[in-house]
Amino acid sequence: MKKRQLMSTLGTMALAVGLTACSSSAKPAGDGGASGSADPKATGGTVTVWLMDDAQKNWPDLVQRVNDEFAAKYPNVSLKLSYQGWADKVGKLDKAITDGNAPDVVELGNTETMKYVLSGALAPVDRSTFDNSDSWIKALANTCTYQDKLWCVPYYAGSRVAIYNSAAFQQATGSADFPKTEADLLAALDRIADRNKADKTFSPLYLPGPYWYAAMSYVAGYGGSIAKFDSSGNWHGTLHDPKSQQGISHFVDLVRKYNKGDLTVNEQNQFESMARGHAASFYGNGYEAASVTAPVTGDPSIKDAVKVATMPGPDGKPLPTFIGGSDLAVTAKSPQVALATDWIRMFTSTRSEQALADKDILPNNLTQLNPLKNKPTTAAAANAVPDAWFTPLAPGWGAVEKQKIIPDMLAAILKGKSVDQATKEADAAIDQLINKPS
Repeated sequence: MKKRQLMSTLGTMALAVGLTACSSSAKPAGDGGASGSADPKATGGTVTVWLMDDAQKNWPDLVQRVNDEFAAKYPNVSLKLSYQGWADKVGKLDKAITDGNAPDVVELGNTETMKYVLSGALAPVDRSTFDNSDSWIKALANTCTYQDKLWCVPYYAGSRVAIYNSAAFQQATGSADFPKTEADLLAALDRIADRNKADKTFSPLYLPGPYWYAAMSYVAGYGGSIAKFDSSGNWHGTLHDPKSQQGISHFVDLVRKYNKGDLTVNEQNQFESMARGHAASFYGNGYEAASVTAPVTGDPSIKDAVKVATMPGPDGKPLPTFIGGSDLAVTAKSPQVALATDWIRMFTSTRSEQALADKDILPNNLTQLNPLKNKPTTAAAANAVPDAWFTPLAPGWGAVEKQKIIPDMLAAILKGKSVDQATKEADAAIDQLINKPS
């Protein structure tokens, strides 16, 4: 999956939590049985939960509180929690599903959900039974929605931000603040370019040519889209639409004007451009700022100068971000659907989401997100989320990504192909794949 906020690759660590170990042969009650008329204290069985190790490292107190709450409600249910690492979670989950011993609850990165929805590996859930579901962040909820059914529950969000060297901006513009409008940003970048014109490798804005997440953010900023679902029941590419073309053209113009590096290099290690003194700013995940100044990967001497800010978009609003984050799902063959669903309810309750917000993690809903828009440590990320976008929730989207249709389109444009021709060809390629299960 793609890099995400608080990404980790540590190994798996298992932890058993519960008061009484009981037989796992208890009959499933359905999504409501555990919290409905059945006596919770008479309920038995075992519930297994897979969480990513981000929770273990960053909010273990929340995990413990929810587990204690669950144990108090279901004293005869054994809860078995296992922490997973991003590097091998998908492989382990695929094997567990094949072997018939999948966890009851599993955390999925939101780019992983569609694979499991389409394969029938997840159980549907009732949105109305979860706290704040009427104000869930739309793009995050969309990662759980397919054919008008909800297949998982939003957990927390992530977004991309502007990461910049405030000293470079101060020296060139007289202000260490990142501009709030795109017009002011472009003016500042021009002044930074002029101040550093002797260095032919210096990028005022390091924006990689194949960086399709950024390109599609500009498409969204102009009101365009990658693809749409039409009345015939099929998806079709919409990169050739005028608004989408506007966004692509604008992105390409920014790349050509401000990126002085190799335009064929992707964004995977873009933080290195700033760490090595070759860039004043770039657009990336919030955690990439730490990589810029880390002892091994970056330059600790510029730690005080590296800041994050909201990237302004072309419409006067923040640039729409690709929504990052995680979701929680109940697996389809779980023998404890009701109990598993109730654990997710507790873990995504208003109280639980506030615990995340208090740690500067973006919660799953706008009601609790809004206060973070004015908090210095979270404002940049929080302000980018309300208009966030996500890839089409289409059966063949995985194949579209695998064949690198959008990065190849951007590369062709940067080599000289017209935006009109390149987007027309990209749409044709998308149409060949997007409606077929990957």
